[in-house]
Amino acid sequence: MVGREVPNVTLKTRVRDESVEGPNPFRWQDVATGDLFKGKRVVIFGLPGAYTPTCSSKQLPGFEGGYDEMKSLGMDELYCVSVNDAFVMYNWGKAQGLEKVKLLPDGSGDFTRRMGMLIDKSHLGFGQRSWRYAAVIDNGKVAAWFEEPGINDNGSDSDPYEQSTPENILAWLKANPKK
Repeated sequence: MVGREVPNVTLKTRVRDESVEGPNPFRWQDVATGDLFKGKRVVIFGLPGAYTPTCSSKQLPGFEGGYDEMKSLGMDELYCVSVNDAFVMYNWGKAQGLEKVKLLPDGSGDFTRRMGMLIDKSHLGFGQRSWRYAAVIDNGKVAAWFEEPGINDNGSDSDPYEQSTPENILAWLKANPKK
């Protein structure tokens, strides 16, 4: 995975637009992942779903808490991607009180599939979801990769969270300063 180019996929996002009247002042905006990663050092982490236990109690809050230190070590942006739609991701961010991590909705799973992390959680009623991972991306290429062991489509309830932690990303960033 290290050295691999990150896929350029269009994500369907919603952005606030004060020119939109009514109770929902947002509009659709396509975002190309290639544009998000070009010329930057980006940390991205993928997780199974918004509002799920480990994602909401450990992984997302951990990255939110580690944002400032990662930024001080040369990270330009910090993204969380999940196979959820823009409405779910927006409301999950509000419920989590996010201020720093940017949420990327991969509602169709295209980005996650092309990253090799799309798994089937139909046995839990989730359908297609992301396996848990984290990465450092330098100018569109994977510089560091942290994938949870045991990726599977076999109906296992396994949901490890040991490799894709903010602590592992921080250790890598400290050992590999931005050039």
